[in-house]
Amino acid sequence: MAKEHSDKLRITEIFYSLQGESRSVGFPTVFIRLTGCPLRCGYCDTTYAFQGGEWYSEEKILEEVARLFGSNKTSQYVTVTGGEPLAQKNCQNLLKRLCDSGYTVSLETSGALDVCDVDSRVVRVMDLKTPASGESAKNRWENIDCLTEQDQVKFVICDRNDYDWATQVFNDYKLSERCEVLFSPAYKQVQERELAEWILEDKLAVRFQIQLHKILWDEEQGR
Repeated sequence: MAKEHSDKLRITEIFYSLQGESRSVGFPTVFIRLTGCPLRCGYCDTTYAFQGGEWYSEEKILEEVARLFGSNKTSQYVTVTGGEPLAQKNCQNLLKRLCDSGYTVSLETSGALDVCDVDSRVVRVMDLKTPASGESAKNRWENIDCLTEQDQVKFVICDRNDYDWATQVFNDYKLSERCEVLFSPAYKQVQERELAEWILEDKLAVRFQIQLHKILWDEEQGR
């Protein structure tokens, strides 16, 4: 990173929308999308965040978040996402400052990078990459030991093999004893009803979720 940007983050977009996934689905949320990702998942829907973006100081980010919330003081959810946000070293301090500002903060991360030093107030929504993603070899399995009951593990399921793999991981690591687990159908790759029926057939203690923002706005950027 260039010296003149040592205290900044590269940002693709900051926008206000409804949370489309995770435990806080449906809540009005400000999203901070950081630029860059070391992974190339086959189902990625934010490839536009791989490069480009603009350099923002932490102060400018906080000012934009406050502006988007305006006078709303009752629902102040902030999600830091990407790309892979933890690929930028200043992400950790941004998360801390968002928490210090009184926001309810979540981090959407691939799980390929170390999540153990993330501020304990942040809800970590961590993907475990399935075989069909093409990036399962990059899962950092030791991250699981750092998760707490406020965190969530997400599996994006592309086919039956992914489902069987995710179920095996769920059981082997006893994930239901550690945190909430989310199973999500990859957009337009597996039928939502089909995945729901697999979960019910196996009586799997996971939360089935569909990407609400895709239902409402398809793949429109900034939504």
